[in-house]
Amino acid sequence: MSREKGNNAEFFARLAARAEMLRGKLPSAQAAEHALMGLLGLLFPHFETSPALPAESLETRFRSWAESFARIVSATMTPSDAAHAVGRFHRCIPELYERLLLDADAHYEGDPAARSVDEVILCYPGFFAVATYRIAHVLQAEGVPLIPRIMTEVAHRRTGIDIHPGATIGERFCIDHGTGVVIGETTTIGAQVKLYQGVTLGALSVQKSLAGNKRHPTLEDRVIVYSNATILGGETVIGKDSIVGGQVWLTESVPPGSKVYHKADIVVS
Repeated sequence: MSREKGNNAEFFARLAARAEMLRGKLPSAQAAEHALMGLLGLLFPHFETSPALPAESLETRFRSWAESFARIVSATMTPSDAAHAVGRFHRCIPELYERLLLDADAHYEGDPAARSVDEVILCYPGFFAVATYRIAHVLQAEGVPLIPRIMTEVAHRRTGIDIHPGATIGERFCIDHGTGVVIGETTTIGAQVKLYQGVTLGALSVQKSLAGNKRHPTLEDRVIVYSNATILGGETVIGKDSIVGGQVWLTESVPPGSKVYHKADIVVS
């Protein structure tokens, strides 16, 4: 019994030391999620729970949001660096908003079932995941650690769509249905690309020492990838205007205008 108490004391001392070492150095995941939803609510009334506000009130709330968010970021950066990063991000918001509108329009135009762009913004998991990614991507570009990953994991949890904030994605990006989509950190996606559910844009097995290399594929403009296709490797390029069919496994490049399909054997007995 005394040995067990001793082991317990050592274990809890170890936990306490770890907690003390990390105190004030990690952002609150809950606060980061709240900040994400707060920003989306300011940009789109579809995510807002309070009544619509006049322009001057919105401007005040944006400033308040930025000040609050800077305090969250300060857990990962110095207060000065956090204030500068959030300030630069705040100035990017108008351009970010326009890109999100293009994404919403791409979802609407690409889905005959969509009745309006407002329906897309309010209901479509693909739009929510892409909007979250775009916010997180800008924050990561500003050098904000951890919080971009927290935000994209919020979208992952809510939608089943996993987009790393480091991926580079062009305008008018559409994810239809979306469940099970995975887009890796060094993926490059051109403009007007459309993915269906279950698509993986991943890496071939690489050593940890190669983490800084391009490990994920490139999809050029106007590529369509159908459900459950897997495209792997940093040197794999899917040429513009190509179509990749469902269930395809690709680890090599295809030229522009290609059509790549998995052909199953059909047996009728």
